[in-house]
Amino acid sequence: MCGIAGIWGKTSQSNIEAMMESIVHRGPDANGIFVVPDGSGILGHQRLSIMDVEGGDQPIYGDGKKAIIGNGEIYNYPQLFSDLESKYQFVTKSDTEAILHLYDDKNITAIPELDGMFSFAIIDNNKFIAARDPIGIKPLYYSEKDGNFWFASELKAITQFCEDVKEFPPGTFFSSETGFSTYYNLPDISPDIDANVDDIVKEIQETVQASVVKRLMADVPLGAFLSGGLDSSIIAAIAKKHKSELHTFSVGVEGSKDINAARLVSDYLGTIHHEYLITPKEAIAKLPEIIYALESFDQDLVRSAIPCYFTSRLAAQYVKVILTGEGADELFAGYTYYKDITSDAILHTELRRSVSSLHNINLQRVDRLTMAHSIEGRVPFLDLKMIELGQKIPAHLKLRGNPPVEKWILRKAFEDILPDEIVWRKKEQFDEGSGTVDLLVDTLKDIMSEEQAQTYQKQHSHINLRSAEECYYHQIFMDVFDNPTAILNNVARWADRPVLV
Repeated sequence: MCGIAGIWGKTSQSNIEAMMESIVHRGPDANGIFVVPDGSGILGHQRLSIMDVEGGDQPIYGDGKKAIIGNGEIYNYPQLFSDLESKYQFVTKSDTEAILHLYDDKNITAIPELDGMFSFAIIDNNKFIAARDPIGIKPLYYSEKDGNFWFASELKAITQFCEDVKEFPPGTFFSSETGFSTYYNLPDISPDIDANVDDIVKEIQETVQASVVKRLMADVPLGAFLSGGLDSSIIAAIAKKHKSELHTFSVGVEGSKDINAARLVSDYLGTIHHEYLITPKEAIAKLPEIIYALESFDQDLVRSAIPCYFTSRLAAQYVKVILTGEGADELFAGYTYYKDITSDAILHTELRRSVSSLHNINLQRVDRLTMAHSIEGRVPFLDLKMIELGQKIPAHLKLRGNPPVEKWILRKAFEDILPDEIVWRKKEQFDEGSGTVDLLVDTLKDIMSEEQAQTYQKQHSHINLRSAEECYYHQIFMDVFDNPTAILNNVARWADRPVLV
């Protein structure tokens, strides 16, 4: 996990150094710069050492004027290494080097063979290549200015130089010769409405387990977020089977449901558990730092970013890699609004849309808040095989019963490895279970009144600020960035979705 930045085109090295400085939190362990001898491009890398701690610094160099920088993890690295080591000389044990030699072997047609979360850039003599993982787990942004192609892991790195900045699309690569090309689209699979429940349960068990196990790959300490909800508890339970010692982390306000449930799960599994109690005063004081890291003012995103910030800060004291449960709600119908959808076909479509939109909402939040504390977040539920399986499962098995129980089939699949009170616990979003929502509502009303919010909304009527709370987040957002407008144009809204019936 790292921070990358670069410019394809003639520019000053000082520009790259400034971009790298703004994302040093993504990789404080080492840094490196590659400058093409003829001045046609520069790559910059901030490294968070996860694989090959001693020898994996980047850029990694190939034959001629060739170099790669990468952010993320390639989980099929062992297989790629085995396939490629007879053809190419590996100088590191870094999974990023496997990308470079796979590119040597198959050029850009190799990108779909990468199993992982990633963004990377390659300079190959007089060519430039960049790519982002299929779902957009790892971030990448770009700007085309004065004939140059600027890119970086976070918006703040580019917006100090460029006004027109865009998100690099998931499942896409860019070539200086051919432009942007899509290599992956989320599958649109018709569910098997006659599927046998026992068969589906078995397939879910096998797929989730494989997804978690492959994400245990690390040369540094690894742990898991544990809210005490279904998703994080499943991941912790599977990880604990494969690790004799597993650190788990939970935050919330005193007496919150998440704190109590996480304690129960930790005791049941035998994890080394750590928790942190948030106070209203501290949460409000940290909002500028949280919003600066998040690069968003969206109310839903900021609410969930607060506990994520404190959990990441806690985890960083013990581990460098963290497992987290994002994606399960979108795959298995975990949110309350899904229950209002009256048609299985519409629900299936909405779940697919939900997964496809994760890259600039919940996945942005996980990436930014973990990396703000220099730890790597991994999301087992968003393995591509898991996503494909999620598409195959009929909607009536995800919401089942009267009243409907969300994520019913996922609960059924893991009811034997967790306590009943956890498996069948009512779904609550991270900010709700941790007590963050109540904390914010009670505290922020003394900071921005409804009357002040109405005035502020009129001043920013083009944005559709939804509440006094969101007005306050937006106000902080506008204050913490030197060029907020360029970042503002990339802010996604969690609640923006089609009208569903």
